[in-house]
Amino acid sequence: MTTRIDSRFATLKAEGRPALVTYVMGGDPDFDTSLEILKALPDAGADVIELGMPFSDPMADGPAIQMAGRRALKQGQSLARTLELARRFRESDDETPIVLMGYYNPIYIYGVTRFLADAKSAGIDGLLVVDLPPEMDEELCLPALEAGVNFIRLATPTTDDKRLPAVLKNTSGFVYYVSMTGITGSAISDTSKVNEAVKRIKSHTDLPVCVGFGVQSAAQAQAIGQSADGVVVGTAIVRAMAASLDAEDSPTAGTVTAVRALVSELAGGVRAARLASVDEDAI
Repeated sequence: MTTRIDSRFATLKAEGRPALVTYVMGGDPDFDTSLEILKALPDAGADVIELGMPFSDPMADGPAIQMAGRRALKQGQSLARTLELARRFRESDDETPIVLMGYYNPIYIYGVTRFLADAKSAGIDGLLVVDLPPEMDEELCLPALEAGVNFIRLATPTTDDKRLPAVLKNTSGFVYYVSMTGITGSAISDTSKVNEAVKRIKSHTDLPVCVGFGVQSAAQAQAIGQSADGVVVGTAIVRAMAASLDAEDSPTAGTVTAVRALVSELAGGVRAARLASVDEDAI
């Protein structure tokens, strides 16, 4: 099985640079604006898109992403409409990988078999379902792999060498390393510890390792990108989008522009990561 995710990371490896993985909540602040934002991401520098599935009871999301989910749900966003977003995006972009990120409840209610068929036809390449541990692989992970959809697993600072093999066993696409214990949106306090953790995980797998949770600036993206195969940014993008909305949480003329500008800045940091490493080695 080779997905767009596999192809994209192979291309980036050949280019010698990490990926910028950008997260946005499906349907936030409304369907049409969300689609505009999705279409703007690749041109702004995003290599992989994580598309959030709004859910009423998130566990790992900080306030910014919780509010994004509430805005989307208020506008009638559903799992079916999130798949429709991906389908509409694919009308003009058949190369950028899309990972659906969220919780198992909406998928369970939708029906796993139906969901995987619809996700595949909509152009979804991977799933990141944060509340399904390896012990529940038969629920969704294994059926997803059989359907040709990558199943991406989270590793955390508390995932020790004893637990790591179980986490990696059926993981595909890439490994998502959560840079801290806690919720999304908190700041990374020490990027050197993150880089050490990435090296430890890479000693156990040939899969790309991407780092998320807490990356808020181009400088942090550059620092993380020196060791990671990808840098994931979500909360900072969601906050930039939210700050552009009017008092009624409706989009303004600057909404898509705000997201595009931040993603472009983050992309510059990610692309400078390995250049900085090369410069240091040359000294």
